[in-house]
Amino acid sequence: MAVQKLRSGVIGRIARLIDFRIDERLRDLNGRVNELEHATADHRRRLDGAESGLEHARGDLRWTRAELDRLIPSVAAQEAQLEDLRESLSLPAHADKPELAEARSLIQEIQRQHAQIRVRLAGIARYEDRLRRIEDRQRDTIEQAQ
Repeated sequence: MAVQKLRSGVIGRIARLIDFRIDERLRDLNGRVNELEHATADHRRRLDGAESGLEHARGDLRWTRAELDRLIPSVAAQEAQLEDLRESLSLPAHADKPELAEARSLIQEIQRQHAQIRVRLAGIARYEDRLRRIEDRQRDTIEQAQ
């Protein structure tokens, strides 16, 4: 009976030690799981924000592309008109002074419009470059989050 009491005492003590170690590891694991859950929630929130910003940038890019597609035919028509005028001016014309003055004023108007179009296209190019840089930063942020 004394041996059995001793045996049950030792077994009880070992069981308590094992339970203590298991509980200790479970606490550590639960703490780590909580940390990972918080980090995952933070990553999801940041990813949602990045995707929202990216979608906004895509919308801006689509708008810019539509504007560029709208302006390109105008620029091409202006260049064609300018080339036609250059050809007509290069030919030895037997025109009177009012026709020459009208041609010169037309050339000046076309050149002015051409300059305006170049300024607009330069603005669009800067805007697209800015959007590209924003998309690159967002892509880097997303890659870092992963």
